[in-house]
Parts: sequence; C-alpha cells; structure tokens
Amino acid sequence: MSNIRITKQFSFETGHALYGYDGKCRNVHGHSYKLSVTVIGKPIIDSDHVKFGMVIDFSDLKKIVKTQIVDQFDHATVFNKNTPHLELAEELKSRGHHVILVDYQPTSENMVIDFAQKISDLLPAHIKLHSLKLQETETSFAEWYASDNA
Repeated sequence: MSNIRITKQFSFETGHALYGYDGKCRNVHGHSYKLSVTVIGKPIIDSDHVKFGMVIDFSDLKKIVKTQIVDQFDHATVFNKNTPHLELAEELKSRGHHVILVDYQPTSENMVIDFAQKISDLLPAHIKLHSLKLQETETSFAEWYASDNA
C-alpha cells in the first residue's frame, strides 16, 4: 500500500512582539495566521474498520491541532518570557488578556518548530507529521519538513 499525505488547514489570530528586533515587528502587533498540517501514512486496509480507506480521519487530525494550537493561540498575545516583555505580559494578564509566554522569540520560524513538536507528540504511531506551513501574511510563511529534521 502506498504512503499518502493528508493536509488540513487552520486559521487563527495571534498577536506578538519581537523583543530586540530592529524593525516594526518589535511593536506589539497581530497576524491572521494560516496553518497547513500535512501528515503521511498508509490508508487503513481493514474493510471492517470504521476508518477503512483513510490515513487518518480529518476530524481526528482537527482535534489534535485545534486543542494543541488553535484553541491555545487564537486571540492570544505571545511573548518571549526571557525578555522585558514579561512585565507587559503580566500587566495584560492582570487585565484579563490571554497571554502565552514561550521560551523562544515568537517568530513564525520558532512557532512552527514548537507546533511541530506539539502535533507530533499526539499523532497515532502509524501516522507521521510530514510538514507544516505557517503563513503569517499573504506573502510570508515558514515551513517545517520532517525530512529536514531527521
């Protein structure tokens, strides 16, 4: 049986700021992110299996990505906890804002690495994460491929 790639796309709104950056993105701002998640595996060949013919049910993949990424990051502001932005984060939290503190600079590149780990950890053993594409704007995106990280 052939390996097949399955892709599901997601959208979420997230704010961030890049501490120490020499451009406009040092300011707090947001993006309408688009995340494409591609997994690879063999379709189920057991004709008695409820998921016969599927690599993974799209709804199962959706549950993983939604709980690990979309529900966490949607309408949140992400700051590197190892910068003075920590003070701003605490102030926003005290006013009821949803803030995520990470131990990396919250660039698309680092976020996609973080997302790859979170998704990979919850995939069934017979399914592998193939790639992620995190689109920050219409013309800018970061991609993660398992083959580049083997």
